[in-house]
Amino acid sequence: MSKRYPPEVRERAVRLALERLDEYGSAYAAAQAIAPLVDVHYETLRLWIKKALAEGARPGGKAAGLSSAEREELQRLRKEVRDLKETNEILKLASSFFARELDPRRR
Repeated sequence: MSKRYPPEVRERAVRLALERLDEYGSAYAAAQAIAPLVDVHYETLRLWIKKALAEGARPGGKAAGLSSAEREELQRLRKEVRDLKETNEILKLASSFFARELDPRRR
């Protein structure tokens, strides 16, 4: 039966491992060295490290890239900005057209 670890333990262990990943050279070596310190099985920690790196975490503990939810939101916001800019251009063209039509000097 697998042992469930609290999220705090997982976060702490992964952070420690990522901060020291450069020293050990591989996720396996880092997991073997750090797992006993945080009372986690080394293979479990290695899988957590592997997952964190796949999700964009960088060695050194700093997050890189975006999560999938953030990426989706960014894509949605970029589309919205593009649509708003297009709408703005249409409104500018329309306002200049009507300004010419209403210009008293034109009559």
